[in-house]
Amino acid sequence: MSSNAAASRPTARLPVVYHRSMEIDGVKLAYREAGPADAPVVLLLHGFPTSSHMFRHLIPALADRYHVIAPDYPGYGESGSPDRSTFDYTFANFGNLIRTLLERLHVDSYAMYVMDYGAPVGWQLFVKDPDKLTALVVQNGNAYEEGLKAFWDPIRVYWADGAAASRDALRWLVKLDTTIFQYTDGVDDKERISPDNWIHDQALLDRPGNEDIQMDVMYDYRNNVPLYPEVQRLFRKHQPPTLIVWGERDTIFPADGAHPYKRDLEDLEFHLIPTGHFVLEDRGDEVIPMIRDFLDRRIGHAKG
Repeated sequence: MSSNAAASRPTARLPVVYHRSMEIDGVKLAYREAGPADAPVVLLLHGFPTSSHMFRHLIPALADRYHVIAPDYPGYGESGSPDRSTFDYTFANFGNLIRTLLERLHVDSYAMYVMDYGAPVGWQLFVKDPDKLTALVVQNGNAYEEGLKAFWDPIRVYWADGAAASRDALRWLVKLDTTIFQYTDGVDDKERISPDNWIHDQALLDRPGNEDIQMDVMYDYRNNVPLYPEVQRLFRKHQPPTLIVWGERDTIFPADGAHPYKRDLEDLEFHLIPTGHFVLEDRGDEVIPMIRDFLDRRIGHAKG
């Protein structure tokens, strides 16, 4: 075959990812958006200490057939960081902002990917609008107390007393060594993890005032635990098709938190992945096809 013939062969166009923002109640909410406007929506909810940046590989892998939306919470990524005296950094507030974002984007239903902090944000949406959820992908996101193991003990102390000393004792959680640990702990081949991750995340964590924002969010996490029984009840009632792709070596959210989903969800596909906290970083080549296949079978997709 001539080089001219090869050059003339049509190639698939990669989806374009747009980096947008919207002001909601005086707060700038940034979000990534890609895919056909009339395709089924997939909402991606990020974890700590990152942002929608964690989905930079997943978004184009889904956006050929899905309308993908990945917001940054206030204090994360490219979203605004309003002063703590004027904005309460709570998961309830995060959920309300994202609910408004979806309403303004005319999204009536969506599949949801939840990870880490994305789980309590997602549960805020789920408990208020359970019928809008078409499918669920859970990646190291907790909905059961069994998942809060020894790592959470000093955090529980802070939840219990709210004391300045208990708060200060947690500030190591936003330091560079911890950020690197979150990306590399439990990973077999660390060369598969881009250092861009912790450089990006740490630069945002180190912004003036952001450390205390993170301490506020960590303190509010205590309010998610009493919500777990209601989330579990709604799982049993609505039975959203669910895919678990859980990093089984995660120190923060160990696999103890993955297994209880089996109690409440009947239409469940369950996979423990041999890695740590950020499954997409070193196991994306394995997990992303699983997510595409699951969504194709459960919610359909736009026809190319």
